[in-house]
Amino acid sequence: MTILQKVEEHIFQIHKDTLSSRYTYHNFNHTLRVVNGLEEILKHHIIDEKEALLLRYAAWFHDVGYTNSWEGHEERSAQIARTYLLEQGVNENDITLVMELIRATKLDYNPKTDLECIIKDADFAHFADDNYIDTSHLLKNEIELCCGKVFTELEWNEQNRDVMLYKHRYYTSYAQQNWQPQKQKNLQEILKIIDKLKKKGQKKQKAETNRTIDTLFRTTLRNHTQLSAIADRKANILLSVNAIIISICLSTLIPKLDSPSNAHLIYPTFILLMFSVATVIFAILSTRPKITSGKFTKEQVTKRQVNLLFFGTFHQMPYQEYEDTLMTIMKDNDYLYHALTKDLYSLGVVLNKKYKLLNITYTVFTIGILASVIAFVYAFRAV
Repeated sequence: MTILQKVEEHIFQIHKDTLSSRYTYHNFNHTLRVVNGLEEILKHHIIDEKEALLLRYAAWFHDVGYTNSWEGHEERSAQIARTYLLEQGVNENDITLVMELIRATKLDYNPKTDLECIIKDADFAHFADDNYIDTSHLLKNEIELCCGKVFTELEWNEQNRDVMLYKHRYYTSYAQQNWQPQKQKNLQEILKIIDKLKKKGQKKQKAETNRTIDTLFRTTLRNHTQLSAIADRKANILLSVNAIIISICLSTLIPKLDSPSNAHLIYPTFILLMFSVATVIFAILSTRPKITSGKFTKEQVTKRQVNLLFFGTFHQMPYQEYEDTLMTIMKDNDYLYHALTKDLYSLGVVLNKKYKLLNITYTVFTIGILASVIAFVYAFRAV
């Protein structure tokens, strides 16, 4: 058995018995791809047989350092190769060259000799594989498992693009002529994937933005509705209280004012009655609905001067005309958001008016109660 055969067997056993299953890319299959890539280059490259043998040694040993860990695997691979080849009686100078060839497989290393160019191209022959996309995902899984890094599909494909564009090139004439075209096709495929992922991301971002806008409108509308309901309840309380006061005044106090003994209660009673009536009037005004014409023209729609989301705008329109107009607007997101914004603004204006009148109502009611109490106290003391 030759030393090369022993090397092949030794590498196979190391990967079989020692290499972790987390290495989904840098395993025996990858080593075999590099060896086959090397043989393909050597068939079309004139080179000394001894140098070819040393290249084969380097190809078999170049990633065996992964059996220990990811970091610094090239140097460990070189040291493992040195130990084993010394045991097999390989010349020290030849071993030194093999170690240099292994170190030349680093991604950022620029080869300086013809042999380094050959081993470098062989190590990256997978860039020209027909199934490169699938192979690259094996490397992605390995990095995530071994290094704790996590990539999105977009990040990974962008990293692949950058490596293929800026960090890698083929050096041998054979690789440039035969592998570069397929590498370029793979690069174009990656660029298409990146473009597709970006468009998908933009659509997702747009959808998320739309959901955010919808949430904004929904929350604001709910708040406006709740505030309007609160105002109506407050106005209703004042209406009920003052209706009771007016009822008591009309049914109990006023009939007794004809008696000379109750003459001193006339002014206090009328003060209470007038302020109660004023309170009722302002409470009614605060809840009084505003009725609009219920019609609009096409010109108003074109100029975005109407709010089709408010019933007062369309309640007198024929249904078909309203439906056609609304369907047209629904196709125009800008107009739709314009209508929602106008609707919220209109609600805000109504709320402002309602709360101002409600504030006046409470003020009138408070003053009326105080004035009536003072008047009654004064009337009783004056008797």
